[in-house]
Amino acid sequence: MATFELYRRSTIGMCLTETLDEMVSNGTLSPELAIEVLVQFDKGHLHTYRFCDNVWTFILQGASFKSEDFVQNVDRVKIVACDSKLLSQ
Repeated sequence: MATFELYRRSTIGMCLTETLDEMVSNGTLSPELAIEVLVQFDKGHLHTYRFCDNVWTFILQGASFKSEDFVQNVDRVKIVACDSKLLSQ
C-alpha cells in the first residue's frame, strides 16, 4: 500500500475527500483544485489532530500557503473546522 493510500484511507483523509467531492459537485471548487488539495494532503506533515464535539482541530508543521501571486511558509499553523450544517441548526 502506498503512503498516500494510508493517509487517504484514514478518517481525516476520507472526510477531506468527501468534502472536496461535495465542493466540486456544488461548484464551489474546480476538480483540478480538488486534486491539488489531495496531492498536498499526501505530502503534508500533520503534527496533531483532534475531533471533539463535532469540531476538528489540526496542527500542521512546515506548511506552505500558495496563491497565484505569492507563497507564504509558516513553521506551524492551527486549523479549526466544523460541519457547517451544524451551524445552521
